[in-house]
Amino acid sequence: MDQTLLALLNARRRERRAAVVVTNLGDGSSRLVGDGDRLGDDPLHVEIAAALRSGKSGVIEKDGGEIFLNVHVPPPRLVAIGAVHITQALIPVAATAGYDLIVVDPRTAFATPERFAGTTLLADWPETVLPGLGIDPYTAVAAVTHDPKIDDFAIVHALQRQAFYVGALGSRKTHARRRDRLLAAGVAEADIEAIRAPIGMDIGASSPGEIAVAIMAEVIEAFRRRVIDTGSAAP
Repeated sequence: MDQTLLALLNARRRERRAAVVVTNLGDGSSRLVGDGDRLGDDPLHVEIAAALRSGKSGVIEKDGGEIFLNVHVPPPRLVAIGAVHITQALIPVAATAGYDLIVVDPRTAFATPERFAGTTLLADWPETVLPGLGIDPYTAVAAVTHDPKIDDFAIVHALQRQAFYVGALGSRKTHARRRDRLLAAGVAEADIEAIRAPIGMDIGASSPGEIAVAIMAEVIEAFRRRVIDTGSAAP
C-alpha cells in the first residue's frame, strides 16, 4: 500500500472513523474513502455504503472490471449505565457478539470488581467518565439503572455524540416521564424519538438473561441497519 494512503488510513483508525481502501485489481490503483466523505457522485457509493454497513471486505464487479473493497470499521462498543443484574447477564452475550462492554455506575455497592470480573468497570457518575470515553457513532449506550439521576445525563450525552444506539430501561409510562424531563432540558423531539424505550427487542423477555439477549439483539440490528453517512454530493 502507498505510504501516503497508509498514513491516511492509520489516522482514521486512531480517530475511530471507518474507511474503505478501494483497489482496482486491473491497474492496481487505490484510493481511500470513508463514512462521512462526499460519495454522492462516486460510482461505487452504493457498494461502499453496503461494505461499511456490513464491515466485510470483498471483490465486486463494476463496469467489466474487478474492484477490491478492503473495509476498516472501528470495533463497536457497548456502554452500560448501571451495574445491575441485566448488565451482568450482558457480559457473555456482548462478548459472544464481539462487543467490548464498559459498565458505568456511581453506586459502589453495585459496581464491584467481584460482580464484574474481566469487564471495564467505572464506579463513578456518567457526568465524570462519559466525556472521556469518546462516545461515537460506533458506540451503543444502554441505560438500565432506572434512576433518572444516573441515566438521564448518559442518554443526553449519547444522543449528542451520535451513538448508533441509545436504549433505556423502563415501561412506557416511565419513558413518558423521561420524555418530559428531556424536553424540559432542551432535547429535541426527534432525538427523543431515537431512544429505544422500553429497551430491547420485543421478544417477551422477563428474566435478566432474557432482557440481556433482547438488548443485544436490538443493538446488533441497529448497528447492521444503521444509515451510512456518505456526505452531500459534490457540486
